[in-house]
Amino acid sequence: MSADGSQVKAKKRDQDRKWMWWVLGTIVALQLYFVQELLAAFALFAMAFLGMAGVVISAYTLHRVWVVTVDRVADSQHPVVAAVRHGIYSIEDLARRPFRRPGSAQPAN
Repeated sequence: MSADGSQVKAKKRDQDRKWMWWVLGTIVALQLYFVQELLAAFALFAMAFLGMAGVVISAYTLHRVWVVTVDRVADSQHPVVAAVRHGIYSIEDLARRPFRRPGSAQPAN
């Protein structure tokens, strides 16, 4: 009877070990899946932030190029630029003039 009892205990121990390995394997697999999900989320956030940084850097670069271009055109002595500048000054001069001459009478209602 002790031989049968030891075989039952050995079989029971084998079953326990089998379940133990299954549980440990499942835990490891779940942890690996969790880590993969975290890495995937990190990659998505990293790509989003890189995209936003690219947009900001592009906008800043375009702004700086625009500023340099406007400064160079403003300092240019090219005849076309001079004509445009003269036109702008003429329009500003017209905008500063009053609509009526000083001392003119008010229109009758």
